[in-house]
Amino acid sequence: MSATPFLDGVATADEIRATAEHLASLQLPSGMIQWFPGGHSDPWNHIESAMALDVAGLHKEAEHAYEWLAEIQRDDGSWHAYYRPDGSVEDAKLDSNVCAYIATGVWHHWRSTWDRGFAENMWPTVVRALDFVMSLRRDDGVPLWAVEPDGQPWDYALLTGTASIQHALRCGSHIGEALGEPRPDWSRAAATMCEVIRTQPHAFQPKDRWAMDWYYPVLTSALTGAHAKARMADGWDRFVMEGLGVRCVDDEPWITASETAECAIAYATLGDMTTATDLLRWTQPHRNMSPSGAPLTATPDAATAGAYWTGIVHGGDEGRVLFPFDEHTSYTAAAVILAVDAITQTTQAADLFVERTPFLS
Repeated sequence: MSATPFLDGVATADEIRATAEHLASLQLPSGMIQWFPGGHSDPWNHIESAMALDVAGLHKEAEHAYEWLAEIQRDDGSWHAYYRPDGSVEDAKLDSNVCAYIATGVWHHWRSTWDRGFAENMWPTVVRALDFVMSLRRDDGVPLWAVEPDGQPWDYALLTGTASIQHALRCGSHIGEALGEPRPDWSRAAATMCEVIRTQPHAFQPKDRWAMDWYYPVLTSALTGAHAKARMADGWDRFVMEGLGVRCVDDEPWITASETAECAIAYATLGDMTTATDLLRWTQPHRNMSPSGAPLTATPDAATAGAYWTGIVHGGDEGRVLFPFDEHTSYTAAAVILAVDAITQTTQAADLFVERTPFLS
């Protein structure tokens, strides 16, 4: 059994295991991982949670999560945006980034377990999903954000989504090479997307106020080297509240633990583990705290042990306020686990987001 990652001053190995058990408690018999008890699920955050389960050694639970996706995949290779706990569709649109992320998750599971049989079983699911996403590309090679179930496309692309998609395409290419079924078209498509990200910022719908558009091209190695370092330096003062974390949007004092953890992963991909660790340390007030910010005095039950508050709004007459109130989310806990692994490089899949042979420098 592989070691559980831990990071001094951030989370012990026991705390990481508790957070992983919290994620496992949110998994339904179907394999679906809810955002919170009774809440919905979207395939992207569901996969992020599955990756966190693998980091903590809960491989069977991770496999069950991927099997659920394979079972409910549409004939065209896509998934709907949101599902209710009973399996019904809550939001029917088909999000290209949501659909692509299966390749990232399956490659992470391969790296975590070296289970070739599981990868072979999931390969047709990955192929259908990535080929669906490839069909949504515009003339410039960038995929549209979404289409309606009847095939009606939306009319714009997103920077964060495209950064994540190009990484998923590269992960899919790695799976194909490992299985002896190479897909160089996916690698070429990813390279084109990286070039657009670097040279054509106006190709995407403006979302400048959102932190994800700042760090995600770096987190996914769409930008590397000097380009990546300059981007992170340029956005720091806009998005980071020193000692507190990363704002979800640059015009509100709303800190989310998931964005803070993901930003930490971005710095880890640059090799700046000091900044990455500082950011992740600032997520501690989100872990098992009362709404007033004090540590919980009672022993948390399965619904909250190891969980993280989604967000905290700082400032104002009330000091700090949970937002959304009383919400712990699976994707928040998962992001912290993945960030600890990215910083400590504990598991075999810890460098998932680092492109060893980057398209751009």
